[in-house]
Amino acid sequence: MKRLIYILKITLLSVSGLTAQEIRFPEKTLDTIYANDKKNVALFFPEPIRQGITGSENFVFTYNREKEQHLGLLQASPGNDSNLLVISSNGLIFSYIVRYSDKLKNLNYFISELGSIGKENQHPNDTILEFVENISATQPEKIKANKISHYQNFCSYLLQSKQIIGNIKKRKEGVELRVKNIVFDGEELYFVINLKNDSPIDYEVSFLSIAVETKRMGKKKSMQKIVQEPVHKFRIPGIVSKGSSADFVYVLPKFSIAEDKIVVIDLKEENGERNIKLKVKKKFINNPN
Repeated sequence: MKRLIYILKITLLSVSGLTAQEIRFPEKTLDTIYANDKKNVALFFPEPIRQGITGSENFVFTYNREKEQHLGLLQASPGNDSNLLVISSNGLIFSYIVRYSDKLKNLNYFISELGSIGKENQHPNDTILEFVENISATQPEKIKANKISHYQNFCSYLLQSKQIIGNIKKRKEGVELRVKNIVFDGEELYFVINLKNDSPIDYEVSFLSIAVETKRMGKKKSMQKIVQEPVHKFRIPGIVSKGSSADFVYVLPKFSIAEDKIVVIDLKEENGERNIKLKVKKKFINNPN
């Protein structure tokens, strides 16, 4: 966020031809938007959203990154205030203070162009995003580091969120495997998983895999299995002690399944036979949160 503000200042300087000592940035009181982890706060912008950035990991702003749309959704977990910066498809810049609140008086914000604090493309050859993209294009290692940082921040947020997707669980000999949530963000699907051990023996995880299986019917029944390799794993437990539980996240490249397919989460116990196969139906995969 600091880098984006710095780039904004440099861009304005290049447009005006003034030095840092000569130019003054007008102060504007920013509106405050309240959010929490129980409900989605909807923001409707006058033009489709091209980019949205929050200044702190306890705030998450989601929007359609594939097809530009006017709608963005804001959620928050308890923490300090932060800010939200949104750039629309026509270059309008919107900036807000965002704050966590248990009780929300407003769940929908309809924003007009008058709410903009400025316009990005003040110079046709020197926009903020072009400058950022040119820097990133020459530093692929930073792109990778930023992506990992985003995975970690978003996974951390999801583990704090109380949002659930359905009653997807299976139990065996006091051990329960449950999918608490499936969330689509960017180019990935996030599987929020809980492993609960109510048995009198510690549970040591050998491995866990998520695969798409196709059931072929006929004279000879067969099963085709394609394992979905995760791009990131977050807080994967090695051992879940007796009487305890662990939440963790698998991040997979986005995918969808057809009617004849199903997703199977396969959990294996190290030096034991309390193995669990949990099936996830198409409706949860193709319609994630």
